[in-house]
Amino acid sequence: MNWLQSSKVLATLLIVGNFVGHAYASNITALPVIDLGYEIYQASSFNTTSDYYTFSNIRYAAPPVGDLRFAAPQPPSINRSSVQTGFPDRICYQALPKWLRISPQFTARYLNGESEFNSSSFNASASQPDPRETEDCLFLDVSVPKAVLDASKGYGAPVLVWIHGGGYTVGSKTDSGNPAGLIRLSENSTESGVIFVSINYRLGAFGFLPGPTVQANGTTNAGLYDQRMALEWIQSNIAKFGGDPKRVTVIGESAGAGSILHQVMAFGGKTAPFAQAIPQSPAFYPMVSNRYKEGILSTFLNYANASSIQNARSLPAAILQAANLRQVEESKYGLFTFGAEIDGNFIPGPPAELLQQGRFDKNVRLMIGHNADEGLLFTSPFLKNELDLQQSVVNWLPTLKSAPETVDYLLNNLYRGENGTTGPRNYIDRMAKFIGDAYFACNAFFLAKAYQDTSYAYQFSVPPALHGDDLRYTFYNGPSHLVSSPETALKMQQYIINFAAHGHPNGPGLPTFGTFGNEGRTLVLNSTEVYEVFDKSMAVRCPWWERGLYF
Repeated sequence: MNWLQSSKVLATLLIVGNFVGHAYASNITALPVIDLGYEIYQASSFNTTSDYYTFSNIRYAAPPVGDLRFAAPQPPSINRSSVQTGFPDRICYQALPKWLRISPQFTARYLNGESEFNSSSFNASASQPDPRETEDCLFLDVSVPKAVLDASKGYGAPVLVWIHGGGYTVGSKTDSGNPAGLIRLSENSTESGVIFVSINYRLGAFGFLPGPTVQANGTTNAGLYDQRMALEWIQSNIAKFGGDPKRVTVIGESAGAGSILHQVMAFGGKTAPFAQAIPQSPAFYPMVSNRYKEGILSTFLNYANASSIQNARSLPAAILQAANLRQVEESKYGLFTFGAEIDGNFIPGPPAELLQQGRFDKNVRLMIGHNADEGLLFTSPFLKNELDLQQSVVNWLPTLKSAPETVDYLLNNLYRGENGTTGPRNYIDRMAKFIGDAYFACNAFFLAKAYQDTSYAYQFSVPPALHGDDLRYTFYNGPSHLVSSPETALKMQQYIINFAAHGHPNGPGLPTFGTFGNEGRTLVLNSTEVYEVFDKSMAVRCPWWERGLYF
């Protein structure tokens, strides 16, 4: 989840600085203008290296403030009094768990062979707030190749829409990397290049306050509704930039990929406002009881000194953000407190169950990725014995507190120790595999299995292949020490571009990438080669998670 790089201490997510090392047009009068009807926007920059314009901070929804807090987004009002130039930049309120400041330090030391850790050996000091943070944050960016824009409205270029990750509490439309490498590659390999759109959506308590009380007095999963409105905005407006609304591919990582998981199953399979999707490490953490959800709401209102949701709507945003920061800061190791919840409406049931029942948009084509080691970043370094391991499982799945036999089955059957692994590494490795399967890899497996002949599955295996490592490859932009295999990065990007442009990832000079089918065909991308396998390992462990026995 690209929240890791928001902590400014791990190069797995916010790896590529925004627009660093590129020349931009400085003569603003030369930049093009697009009339959206409700507002008029001028491009904020032109990338002279990759020949594309960026229209920054386009409002796609009304400010979600006052009575619109904790509610579904509403269309923007008409404001044609001036031309918008995309300044200032705006992102939604951010909140980082304390453990996330420890995790990058722990994983680096663990991969270097350390096994014993204590809390005093880590720096967990908080970072300063980003000055761009604001409650009025529902904006998106559109980057469009000059050739596409010059070809006039309705040209019909393919569109990539980025939904950022970040555990649903941190991240923004610009923090995963800039699209220059993808756009440049697309200009060289498609008719004229792809349009790249990236979106903000509400985070933390502002976007994902859970539970029945919220449903009765507002909207749960408001952040998912934000995404839906942005995707519908693209359907209505992308032709003005030269894009084809019938050729939209959504792409996202971690919580962004989890969001895509929910979007293809939204409302039980309602037609999605996109044709294709590339979910990378789709994340889903089930909040399984109303008591648990109501506890989250109660804590938030207590920290904000608010008597009710309606009272919270009348408070200054700074007070609510302080409560949001405190609550997310205190999240249990590996968790974020807030996230997408099963609400009976947007998410009518557990994703694995919906996929089994066929309650998803079957017309969407998918290219689904997961990483070889998804779980280590979320695993506590302080696991010393079997009791610690059992407690960690219960922290992740609180309903199992009253089902010790299930915990025993998981740890002694599905996630038992490897031969020869002892001590803390035994417990850490097992928990990492548990987390990686439960919240990422098995979601990818369920999606691929449901779509079969219209899905392509891949595993990112460039060592160490931690959660989020693939972002440097998705947003690769030329020679860089941040990727160990530029060749793999270019292949991965070409698969993405081909899929967006043609509906399949294959093309000249690339290893064959077959559909998942009923045999589980999976493409492996590592630092030395790209090849296909028929991976049966997830078919062994994932069926337990598919049954939802923790609900």
